Amino acid sequence: MSEARVWVSSYPPGVPANIDDNAYQNLVQFFVETLDQHASKIAFESMGKGLSYTDLQKQSNYFAAYLQSRGLVAGDKIALMMPNCLQYPIAIIGALKAGLIVVNTNPLYTPREMQYQFSDSDVKAIVILENFAHNLEQILGHTKISIVITTSLGELLGPVKGTIVNLVVRHVKKMVPKYNIANTVCFKEALKGGQGFTVKPLDSKPDDVIIHQYTGGTTGVSKGAMLTNRNMIANMLQMKTWMETTLSDGNEVALSPLPMYHIFAFTVNCLALTALGAKTVLVTNAKDISSVIKEFEKNKITVFSGLNTLFNAMLNHPDFAGKDFSGLKVTVAGGMALQKAVAERWEGVTGCRISEGYGMTESSPVLTVNILGKNARLGYIGLPVSSTDIKIVDDNGVEVPLGTAGELIAKGPQIMKGYYNKDEETAKTVKDGWLYTGDIAIMEPDGYFKIVDRKKDMILVSGFNVYPNEIEDVLVTHPKILEAAAIGVQDDKSGESVKVFIVKRDPSLTEDEVYAFSRENLTGYKVPKAVEFRTELPKTNVGKILRRELR
Repeated sequence: MSEARVWVSSYPPGVPANIDDNAYQNLVQFFVETLDQHASKIAFESMGKGLSYTDLQKQSNYFAAYLQSRGLVAGDKIALMMPNCLQYPIAIIGALKAGLIVVNTNPLYTPREMQYQFSDSDVKAIVILENFAHNLEQILGHTKISIVITTSLGELLGPVKGTIVNLVVRHVKKMVPKYNIANTVCFKEALKGGQGFTVKPLDSKPDDVIIHQYTGGTTGVSKGAMLTNRNMIANMLQMKTWMETTLSDGNEVALSPLPMYHIFAFTVNCLALTALGAKTVLVTNAKDISSVIKEFEKNKITVFSGLNTLFNAMLNHPDFAGKDFSGLKVTVAGGMALQKAVAERWEGVTGCRISEGYGMTESSPVLTVNILGKNARLGYIGLPVSSTDIKIVDDNGVEVPLGTAGELIAKGPQIMKGYYNKDEETAKTVKDGWLYTGDIAIMEPDGYFKIVDRKKDMILVSGFNVYPNEIEDVLVTHPKILEAAAIGVQDDKSGESVKVFIVKRDPSLTEDEVYAFSRENLTGYKVPKAVEFRTELPKTNVGKILRRELR
């Protein structure tokens, strides 16, 4: 039975059964010590411009002091809304040093999605890439945000490169729509302003919440998973001990195409790899596959984290196969199921086997991971990380025999405190300290786990959670739609995509109108790829739509 943690005997040499989640009182202490430890090395690089660990320490201090000088106090919320760029690590570490709670926000959110998240989390300040400021302008008056810090893609890239990048982004590609927000300050001004102040020290405790990471949980609208100092430190140490079996301190170059506002990249790249003194190369737009591949030319990449859709896109790009992969020691997959055919092709081309892991936003996120390198077991999500218990249970919460499918539940120091202001939803998801994942899995006798299905209605599009309720709630606001139901269907590119079934209120409604309305109100990955009109939808006797029948 899982209580015995049989998987520990399958651990690689050097990985402990437990980690010390009291190693640091808070994440700020971790950053202060780690950044000093690796002082002269490059911490992050973007578009060829490096940021050293020393500069990251200094600039995050300036940013923290600036935020405090503007009247923000411990526990206030700040939204960070930008892709991978040098400003992100400075902003998140600075915000934490100022005692703020960080609300990571997808920059591609529509105004409706932004308003919901900022209002739900009581956000008071925001750092936003100028490309998306026009969306903020539309909803700012409906939020509590009083401090707006804008930034540009070229802002920290130096006078020559920065000017060129901004010129191309603003005037050639016209990627910055006009906006008019009063009293904004740019990121560089904030850093300069902070130099005149010192950071007031804070006593942030292990169980204090430091991040609101939005997810839909198992059902319904998006919810803010409250992640604490202990959660993030534990998951960072769980990943670090695993990485140390293969990677060496101060010698690794990691490529991060996944956005750091996503919990997977934040924990793996911003925390665990920083703990190892790695240089992390940031990719601003992972959809531009050629820009991801170019980094393999410029840098001797040793660590690569991605997800199935990205690996697949890279393998199908004509420029990928000829690159030099001799330095690549570790490829890690998360966020969505890894397809065996993709994994085999990746190993054939790069010589590096993909190690698949598994987790949820609610678990900071890593729960299980495969052995790194050639001994990774394809088709499995690996072994539970140190200090983590996992059980497979039936619908009554009773543990099932080995090899039997059931719901995967997990317990450990990385499990969230709960959902912000949603006690009922928390109680449904975390029971007696056990996180009910909604994923159906089996456990092998040696402690390896395999996901076989998903219990919940959530749709997983390229590693992003999409909740049918949200799609349906948006669609039924269209005057010509009477009823709507959303399901996930298999998609070769994105794993799953959204299909909607619609009962018309007005017979003149067309598919094109549905797509246009969806694009206006939903982020790209949530927009339905298929529409089917029906005269009625299957329902239970109490009127609940039966999505499983539609599936």
